[in-house]
Amino acid sequence: MARPGSRTSATTNSDARIQQYPGKTTRHVFFSSVVAICSALIFGYEIGISGGVTIMGPFLEKFFPKGYRQELGTDSVNQYCKFNGVTDLTLFTSSFYLAALLASLFASSVTGGFSRKLSIFFSGVVLLVGAVISGAAKNVMMLILGRILLGIGVGFVNQVVPPYQSEIAPYKNPVILNIKFQWMITVGIGIANVVNYGTNKINCGWGWRVSLGLAALPALFITISSLFLPDTPKSIIERNNLEKAKEQLQRIRGVVNVNDEFDDLVADSEKVKQPWKNIMMDMKYRPHLFMAILIPFFQHSTGINVLLFYAPVLFKSLGFGNDASLAYVMIMGLVYAFFMFVAILFLKSEDGRKRSRRNNFSNGSILLFIIQVAVGGFLIMYKLKFETHSTNRNGLAVALEMCIYVGIFAMSWGLTGWEVLSEVFPVEIRSAAQNITVSVNMLFNFIIAHLFLNMLCHMKFGVFFFFAGFVAFGSIFLYHFVPETKGKSIEEMGRRVWKQHWYWGKYIPDDEELIMSGNIQWGTAPRC
Repeated sequence: MARPGSRTSATTNSDARIQQYPGKTTRHVFFSSVVAICSALIFGYEIGISGGVTIMGPFLEKFFPKGYRQELGTDSVNQYCKFNGVTDLTLFTSSFYLAALLASLFASSVTGGFSRKLSIFFSGVVLLVGAVISGAAKNVMMLILGRILLGIGVGFVNQVVPPYQSEIAPYKNPVILNIKFQWMITVGIGIANVVNYGTNKINCGWGWRVSLGLAALPALFITISSLFLPDTPKSIIERNNLEKAKEQLQRIRGVVNVNDEFDDLVADSEKVKQPWKNIMMDMKYRPHLFMAILIPFFQHSTGINVLLFYAPVLFKSLGFGNDASLAYVMIMGLVYAFFMFVAILFLKSEDGRKRSRRNNFSNGSILLFIIQVAVGGFLIMYKLKFETHSTNRNGLAVALEMCIYVGIFAMSWGLTGWEVLSEVFPVEIRSAAQNITVSVNMLFNFIIAHLFLNMLCHMKFGVFFFFAGFVAFGSIFLYHFVPETKGKSIEEMGRRVWKQHWYWGKYIPDDEELIMSGNIQWGTAPRC
């Protein structure tokens, strides 16, 4: 859902770099952008598509007959538990994220042993095979195998593509690259919801095959585009071939004078020796490690992925029919993508650059908390036993609140969470921090996907209060432990800002603060 860029965003030569090739886009940059778009789209598509197909009658009847009987009401079951207790159905959703988690843990080492280009090609092939198997599935095992392969492919592309794009693209703010990647994920979710709404109307009962099989299109684009991708200069530098790396950088940029950027890449490469050892063992990186874990954790604890994974199930439980459920899910997905787009436009504006990250978090948390409590209270007040009909005004009110919820999340936690994660990691630990962030995302995706139906069955409307409590807890954490990153370079965030923090400052040695204040320079002894 992950993903800081892989090179520094604040260097002394940034202005000179931009002047060397202002806005120049070579074919290498173009194909890297295509791959980034398709990899984000397919991740978002798989997030959105699974919830929609799980309420399609022909799909349930073929693969999950128990869930089909419960959904029809022929088996006596509490309305909150319509989809609970069907282990294979839960595994259909959660296996994707479990596979993505395991793949993300191994992706960095595999990429280091080969190249990012080959890793992207491998990801595309696995995604393509997984999509074909899913769409052509004849039994549950074949269906879950397809989901596992899709998860493996997504785990790899989430670890490989964002760093590749940041290394290959002309010098820009990596925060914007990262946020755009996240936005394309939301677009993929919106596309999946639109597809599900359309395929549900196919009368012959094979609409679900179209929904699952269409993931082959972006997978095919990734596979083909990867054949035209060059190796990145940074990866060539890491293999100690500086002359070839500079020639590659000149070809990618389309100009001869790339000295400033090349010097920066070499300097960065010299810093990045043991990123995993640094972030795990060196105490001065303890604040960064906690940010890489806790910010994604609290993002998921808002309950956003419940709506992204299981919104069709929730709407169906509210009493809406299939068409109405998928229609509201489609609207919700489009709202999510639209507000994320608006947030990106604001981020790129002058006012957006000046805004407080902490305030954006806090304001969003307050609104998300209010809506979660309002939904839970609404269900109690009107005694909604999830036995209403699609025309019931109470159900429509809850659906509207859910749409507002995803819009607020997109402009607060959805945007600012990844923005902060793009700003706090210094170059010497950034690759390891990125891997941790992606893996934590996949871990909590899996947990939520695997447990939510059981939570809904046992907690009923209390599940909304549960996530409201975590929103409140997360806002307290942010207020006390996440420093303000507005206007701070990555170099400042690396040391000085943490040193000045009331809690994290104890982990930063005093000489690190002197270095960042300019009293001494890296690699020199303090003056007497």
